[in-house]
Amino acid sequence: MSFISIEDVYFSYGAEEDGQTAKNAVDGVTLQIEEGEFVAVIGHNGCGKSTLAKHLNAMLLPDSGKITVDGDDTADDAKTFEIREKVGLVLQNPDNQLVASIVEEDVAFGPENLGVEPAEIRRRVDEALRAVDMYEYREHAPYKLSGGQKQRVAIAGILAIQPRCIVLDEPTAMLDPVGREEVISTLQRLNREKKITVVLITHFMDEAVLADRVVVMDGGKILTQGTPQEVFSQVELLKRHRLDVPQSAELAYKLRGCGIGFERIPLTQGDCVTMLEEAMR
Repeated sequence: MSFISIEDVYFSYGAEEDGQTAKNAVDGVTLQIEEGEFVAVIGHNGCGKSTLAKHLNAMLLPDSGKITVDGDDTADDAKTFEIREKVGLVLQNPDNQLVASIVEEDVAFGPENLGVEPAEIRRRVDEALRAVDMYEYREHAPYKLSGGQKQRVAIAGILAIQPRCIVLDEPTAMLDPVGREEVISTLQRLNREKKITVVLITHFMDEAVLADRVVVMDGGKILTQGTPQEVFSQVELLKRHRLDVPQSAELAYKLRGCGIGFERIPLTQGDCVTMLEEAMR
């Protein structure tokens, strides 16, 4: 069984009005996420990706269908606590998750509420802050930190709970390029070194290409999914649904239209340069 299993899930925020059924924000989604996987979920605003993210730790429950986390049904109230220990959720604006006036106190908030012993809390806080390269800021006030640093503290707060999966809902949307790089490199390291499952909701294509798998949503449904290479090679499909592709893939697609052959669609600037040099030769 997959670590997270989503089976034919429907969800709507509204109720029936004037005889009309409210539009589904999540519309019949089936998806499996394996433990240790790095999955990026992309799509334009209103496609249902953030709504889906909130289902993964039982913040929202399906109207119909079923979601299980490590075999536990998110609709089972008796399992909610365990599910939220296994799956941590990081929101778009870190200021909405920072609750204390000192960084290390903020990171300790989660395990304190779980009733963890003080000595163990101290160990978890230090380990979590080191994991996101924020240990030296442990006695700082969060409001004095940059956006990227705040988001890394928010991630540390989730890590201190020791989840097996982190779901991040557009965590870099409010950050500058430096802050974005800080957060994404942290996620890659946590996934690679600590084997933490990462589900990244993003609208930045250059972030999505770093994932093991990309899931594309449109109108509450899954449009397509696969490796970054498989997904972003479908340039025409994505464009028909008003979705962007990485700039290197866009360039290669246009050059193909001019008769310049590429064996595959490049996903990064480095790949694009290499393939252009080969094409010129």
